[in-house]
Amino acid sequence: MHDYTRKSDIQHSEIMAPEGAPDWSLDRPALWNAVEAGERRKDAQLAREVQLALPRELDADRQIALLRGFVRDEFVARGMVADFSLHDHVGSDGQPQPHAHVMLTMRSIDETGFGLKVRDWNSDELLVHWREQWAHQANAQLAEAGEEVRIDHRTLAAQRAEAQAHAAAEPEGEQRDALETRAAGMDREPSPYLRASWYMEQKARVAAEAAGLAYEPVTDRGGWLAEVRTI
Repeated sequence: MHDYTRKSDIQHSEIMAPEGAPDWSLDRPALWNAVEAGERRKDAQLAREVQLALPRELDADRQIALLRGFVRDEFVARGMVADFSLHDHVGSDGQPQPHAHVMLTMRSIDETGFGLKVRDWNSDELLVHWREQWAHQANAQLAEAGEEVRIDHRTLAAQRAEAQAHAAAEPEGEQRDALETRAAGMDREPSPYLRASWYMEQKARVAAEAAGLAYEPVTDRGGWLAEVRTI
């Protein structure tokens, strides 16, 4: 049993289910109790979690529309029940860091309830497809909002190679310099994902500021990240 009622950064929560799914699939306690009851192994995987970084340039309505459309097209249309929440979080740089957590069921569902687990949903090809589609739909929303910024689902190495190729094709000048600068900026390791440690560090940082004290990392990963930031 977990009590999440004190979480304060949840901007929107929703459950979407495939057509024909029973009504109880839209009730959060009933849904996840049914998921757990359907498993016999104590170490069974109950759900798949997908985390999505939302463009901070979009307002709340567009963020919700983007999230709802992507979940409907890529998860629910395949037969999954999706329980998702949009978090209006503030990052360590003081800027908005909106993101979503999407919990997905692992089994097919019809009017009688859950059936077999669908192994095709585990494929690497599908994961790549989801990354591409998220970039496509997010960029479409950004364009509709009149924003010039775009996201790119590709690896830093792929983006760097493209920028280098474009720079080499440009004559000497400001455009070539800009492309070379962009390529150089991608010559780095991807940002680490700290998950629970990151939230613990954020909590410690806020508490230190409130008490007028200097922030000190409280986890090993937090200490490592603090070191990296000073290099």
